[in-house]
This record gives sequence, C-alpha cells and structure tokens, in this order.
Amino acid sequence: MTRQIDELIRRINELEDELEQEFVKKREAFQYIIEKKRVRFAEEVTLQQHRLKTGLVRYLAQARPLNVLTAPLIYSGLAAFAALDLFLFVYQSLCFPIYGILKVRRVDHFVFDRQDLPYLNMIERFNCFYCSYGNGLAGYFREIAARTEQYWCPIKNGRRIVASHSRYPRFFEYGDAESYRRELAQLRAELMDQEAEK
Repeated sequence: MTRQIDELIRRINELEDELEQEFVKKREAFQYIIEKKRVRFAEEVTLQQHRLKTGLVRYLAQARPLNVLTAPLIYSGLAAFAALDLFLFVYQSLCFPIYGILKVRRVDHFVFDRQDLPYLNMIERFNCFYCSYGNGLAGYFREIAARTEQYWCPIKNGRRIVASHSRYPRFFEYGDAESYRRELAQLRAELMDQEAEK
C-alpha cells in the first residue's frame, strides 16, 4: 500500500475520532449516560420526553393510509432477515475456522437502545427495533463478506465502486499480479490476527 493511501486512512481515522467526540457532546446536551449498555436520561429529561409521547390511537389516526397498508409488507422482511442471520451464523461458524479467519462478533453490529426513549410509543419502538435489526444485520453481513473477500479475492475493482468496505483500501491494485502473488499469504494472515481486528 502506498504512503499516500496510508496517510489518507490515518486522516479518516482521526476524523472518525473527532466525530465520536461530537457525539459525546450531543449526549451531554441531552443529559444521558450509557450505563451497562443501557441509556439513562436525567429524571427531568425523562419526564419531558414522556409528555411528548404520542398515544397509539392518535398515532394510528394520524398515520397515512398507505403507510398502514404497506406496513405488513415491510414487516414481512423480518423473516428474510432472520433467515439471513441464521445463514451467516452457520456460514462463518463452519467456514471461517477452516480458512483461519477470525469470526465477526455479532454483538458489535447490533445495537438495540431506542426502546429506552420515553417519547416513543409501542409501534415506534417496534419500527426502531426493525431498523436496528436490519441495519445491524447489514453491517454484520458486510463484515463477513469483507473478510471472505480478503481471503479469496483481495483485488480492487478496475472501476470505482460506491461505498467500499473498510478492508478494501488494503486490497491489491487491479492488474498488480506481482503483489497479488507475493503478498496474498500476508493479507490472509491478517485475518487471523486479533490485534489487527481491533
């Protein structure tokens, strides 16, 4: 990998750290802390948020009819999500040990904390669960696929791709046969290094 790419990755990491610091400032502004993976608001904030909660009857009465009609189709996606989740579990449980790839920690990709928001009603909480599960599953799937790609085909595409995964910058340049043959074993070995995964 070139120094310029290494430098860009370093700067991206610094920006991600800076972004995380801004999120911490937002937490302070809304007066909440994270305690044992649960969000806790200050009591006066919780009371204010309870006052802003929309009851179920009013929520449904104000809903657009097309939203209500399409909800069953959207929610039916849970079955597909669950099937994919099971497949990913079996896939990496069987294949990753054979190839010497560290398994993706599922817990790192799923965050279900919106149920702690006092201003959400039961339907809104379920919607948040659905989105958290779908997006968490997408991240989990993406990391499993990225590790698989790093093992089997760590070559950049000839054409630009949109939103490549985090491992992609370390892949070999399109057409660089020498580096691919010379360094493939090293790139695969990184998949077994727990320190590199942190």
